[in-house]
Amino acid sequence: MNFLQNHKFMLKPQNLVFLTLLTVFFSFFSTPIFSQKIYTIVLDAGHGGKDPGNLGNGFKEKDIALKTALEVGRQLSKIDYIKVIYTRQEDFFIDLWKRGAIANDAKANLFVSIHCDSHTSNAYGAGTFVLGLKGNKKNFEIAKRENAVVLLEDNYQERYQGFDPNSAESVIGLSLLQEENLDKSLEIASLVQQNFTIKLNRLDRKVKQDNFQVLRETIMPSILIELGFLTNKSEGAYLNSEKGQSQMAKAIADAIQDYIDHLRLNTVKQIKNTKIAKDKTSNEVLFKIQIASGKNKIELKPSNFYGLKDIEISQTGDFFKYYYGSTSNYKDAKESLLTAQKAGFPSAFMVAFKGDEKISVSEALKLN
Repeated sequence: MNFLQNHKFMLKPQNLVFLTLLTVFFSFFSTPIFSQKIYTIVLDAGHGGKDPGNLGNGFKEKDIALKTALEVGRQLSKIDYIKVIYTRQEDFFIDLWKRGAIANDAKANLFVSIHCDSHTSNAYGAGTFVLGLKGNKKNFEIAKRENAVVLLEDNYQERYQGFDPNSAESVIGLSLLQEENLDKSLEIASLVQQNFTIKLNRLDRKVKQDNFQVLRETIMPSILIELGFLTNKSEGAYLNSEKGQSQMAKAIADAIQDYIDHLRLNTVKQIKNTKIAKDKTSNEVLFKIQIASGKNKIELKPSNFYGLKDIEISQTGDFFKYYYGSTSNYKDAKESLLTAQKAGFPSAFMVAFKGDEKISVSEALKLN
């Protein structure tokens, strides 16, 4: 005898409704419910409108950048946890500060600016830049060209407080606003370059740091991509073609998806120095001083770090990061920062971790 017969449960209309609701109720709570975070990507097609960018071999940088950015966005829009925002979707001029403001207002997780390069030689290859104060003369010339668009903006003297794109002091002497985002910027830049060189066999012009104005305007991890050289006839024709734009866009979109997937999994491989105390709790907030980063793994001995001891190393993507002065005390961390800078690391800066998760210093101070 079944449950309904045993309890003389009459199958009246109201009881059928009750059974239906009961079934829905238990089905709802027996199925895992995931609150999926949406990651916002801002794609910035360089130049536009009255600013054509470089015109090597008659190709237009503004058009190639726009078509490539739109294709990157089209591919990313297929992913349900990624939201795409464009700084422009048509051929019009937009101020550099507005490009950054769009990303900042959207609280974006990543800003990607797409450009094409030029040179007086027959140079070729793809490169990706992150924000940095120091760069060699060759990189400075690239930054100067891209920053020159500032002069086309209305009231640029007030907006940029006298910034002169032709001045080495202006380009190199500006404060680094993205210190805490540098690691993540390096990670996504590295993924982009890997795809360009491994998947597409483009010449690797490496990940570099320089002071691009458009990157200075953002407050999240940001990169600027130089797809290649329009002044190189062969490479210019490739970038101007539908095939070239599709392939380059896919390489960028795949790198962005890999980067976001890393964020979702929160997987950062930590390689800790055995000299660091082991009595730290897994969720303790720690301040550290990042003194260096690069693709080369360096032996953790004081002589390699201007005499600094107890150095830690971590790996994100292809990059190794080196930290000094791990402490839960913010005052001690500030003293460690001064020590590192005086020892020979003037670009050192403070970072914070909660367990193995990197957080902002401001958030760490609140938690502490």
